[in-house]
Amino acid sequence: MNSQNKLKIINDPIYGFITIPSELIFELIEHRYFQRLRRISQMGMSYLVYPGAQHNRFHHALGAMHLMQKAVQVLRFKGISISEAEAEALYIAILLHDIGHGPFSHAMEHSIVEKVDHEHISLLFMDALNQEFNNRLTLAIQIFKNEYHRNFCYQLISGQLDMDRMDYLKRDSFYTGVSEGAVNSERLISMLNVSEGNLVVEEKGIYSVEKFIIARRFMYWQVYLHKTGLVAEQLLLLLLKRAKYLTSKGVALPASKALTFFLNSSITKENFNNEVLKTFAKLDDYDIVSAMKAWVSEDDFVLKNISDMLLYRDLLKVEMQSELFSEEIINKSKQEMMKEYNISEEEASYFVFTGTITNQAYSMDKDTINLLTKSGEIIDVAQASDQLNLKALSKVVVKNYMCYPKTK
Repeated sequence: MNSQNKLKIINDPIYGFITIPSELIFELIEHRYFQRLRRISQMGMSYLVYPGAQHNRFHHALGAMHLMQKAVQVLRFKGISISEAEAEALYIAILLHDIGHGPFSHAMEHSIVEKVDHEHISLLFMDALNQEFNNRLTLAIQIFKNEYHRNFCYQLISGQLDMDRMDYLKRDSFYTGVSEGAVNSERLISMLNVSEGNLVVEEKGIYSVEKFIIARRFMYWQVYLHKTGLVAEQLLLLLLKRAKYLTSKGVALPASKALTFFLNSSITKENFNNEVLKTFAKLDDYDIVSAMKAWVSEDDFVLKNISDMLLYRDLLKVEMQSELFSEEIINKSKQEMMKEYNISEEEASYFVFTGTITNQAYSMDKDTINLLTKSGEIIDVAQASDQLNLKALSKVVVKNYMCYPKTK
């Protein structure tokens, strides 16, 4: 058998050619755990709003790794010592940072597993891969867990100017067609430096940082928190919760083996072991879509109607306002639905509900974006900005929403 060339080049629509920097990283990309990300949508249900948003977590992970290669190259050029082992660990950590995402990215962690977030599952995958690859991921895991002594390494993985954000803003902007979110990641990376062990931006990069923060604000309001995408995401969570509830009552629902396992099990951080992880690794968007196609024929009013809404984009109406919605309005909508469809209040609550969303473009509380002046002084970008009031963008904006059926 011929040996496989493991230093391949991948053509990406955002950056052009992406190189795979080592054989280990090639083998990680080829692994079935990572290949599963091809079947996990990057933006959940946003394709119901932006038809082009069909890209996946696989695209994003490769893009973030590419940007990390650029960042390492820039920092080395500026005299920051980064060993080959540290560089490879950075590439691995950013490549695998989202490997724990379940179907439609965030649906699982808020519905059929109990308060198990994707970061925790990503770490479980990394630990499993580390065993399989003879502990060659140990340094990457240390950086991912913020246990490595060089703080800038963690900030490149998880910070306000990390490679994750730089890729997803640019990539999501491209695939949705929302040009306001297009950030110049290459320019931002070229302005990075390290001072006293922390990641900083050189003073001349302030306007690029300002645009980055503004772009992030636009993308959250226009894309990630778009009201149609929001109601679709909430309906998906409610659908999975309903399926889990019915299963607990003895109803045998058609579903894949992997999905059936999670519907029948109470999974928490404490019992999320290697066997559970192997089953989780078999779950992807297709399990959920296939289940919905079967559930539209089920007898349960909630299950079949929500499945139909998501499959054919016939969603609930949603209203947003700064004040909380009154109990009177909520109860009135529930009563109308109960009367029209002859269902219980509990069933009506799947179609009439409220919630809160928040958006903070820039957090000044911790892990601020710091500028390095020519004199060597470190300044928070919000304090240094003279063209835009970034302090205003650090304010948490809260909006309340209410979802209810459309009137015919």
